[in-house]
Amino acid sequence: MATSTQDKEVQRLFNAGAHFAQVRSRRHPSMKPFILGAAGRTEIIDLAKTEQQLEIAKRALSAFAKEGKIILYVGGKAEIAPLVKAAAERVGAPYVATRWLGGTISNWAEIKKRIDRLAKLREDRAAGTLAKQHTKLELVLLEREEKRLALRLDGITTLAKRPDALLIVDTKHEKHAVKEAKDAGIPIIAIMNSDCALTDATYPILANDASRSTVELILGELVEAFEKGRMA
Repeated sequence: MATSTQDKEVQRLFNAGAHFAQVRSRRHPSMKPFILGAAGRTEIIDLAKTEQQLEIAKRALSAFAKEGKIILYVGGKAEIAPLVKAAAERVGAPYVATRWLGGTISNWAEIKKRIDRLAKLREDRAAGTLAKQHTKLELVLLEREEKRLALRLDGITTLAKRPDALLIVDTKHEKHAVKEAKDAGIPIIAIMNSDCALTDATYPILANDASRSTVELILGELVEAFEKGRMA
């Protein structure tokens, strides 16, 4: 397929396995125009269209970077989460690489209180004031609270306000994040396979969202576009 297009840009996506969609029975109706054919039971994504989508998403991220926008990276699937975390950390962005914490957008005021509480616990512990002000039992309970907050908040502890955009891997898996963002009118850039609804992303990138090599490639290019926009 990629050879017939004589397009090196499409070839790199093909080499990463980006062309593998879901089986036809799992395809969302909105994804039909992006399916080129099938190989056995697995449908094949038209990577020429994916490349076009990717370029649009890159331009959007570059523009966001120039404007100083905060992008929240989201992807909690076990095989993808480390890639999402690494991409976010590369540009110092917040991330959710575990289960989405309900209310991160829709109830931001409460989430911010938890972030501030965690920061205060860490600050007091580092300063040694906790030991002076609390009993041993209270210290144990405070330590448990700190660990619980750290586990739940993880990559969003640096968020000072609601994010300006979300970069999501697999909108179907991250449906709660998608709903909160859409309800708040926050744009979504998404790497998504054929079982996702096209309308769940403002800037969709149709590709094999279960493939580590595909996700790593696309995230890398998106991050690079953000970096270039920030330096412009």
